[in-house]
Amino acid sequence: MSEKPLPPSMGGAAELLQISFDVLTASRVEAHMPVTPDHHQPFGQLHGGVSVVLAESAASVGGYLAAPTDKTAVGIEINANHMRAVSEGTVHAVAEPLHVGTSTHVWDVKIRDAEDRLVCVARCTLAIMPLPPA
Repeated sequence: MSEKPLPPSMGGAAELLQISFDVLTASRVEAHMPVTPDHHQPFGQLHGGVSVVLAESAASVGGYLAAPTDKTAVGIEINANHMRAVSEGTVHAVAEPLHVGTSTHVWDVKIRDAEDRLVCVARCTLAIMPLPPA
């Protein structure tokens, strides 16, 4: 597999939530995100949906990098279990593939807090499909 360029835009929801990517490979993606009031649910804790956005962002970028050069990856299913509340600081996601097939990938994502405690575990299924026309 040849080296693949990064997606044309890492903006969108990832930029809105201040998600930064630290490791970008076809076998591992690491990202981090601050936890601020903009990331909270009404009771002052990290919103579970925001954790899911972080998880799917990491998995989707990994799937894109692991897919053939003429393909991309899009999420078709995600589940998440939230283990620990976080109200401030930074959370760190690590996404690794469990299955890399020709039409689907399944990625495991673990999100931890600054003290390396498990915050969320997610599994994301991705569809591998043609890149949209440029």
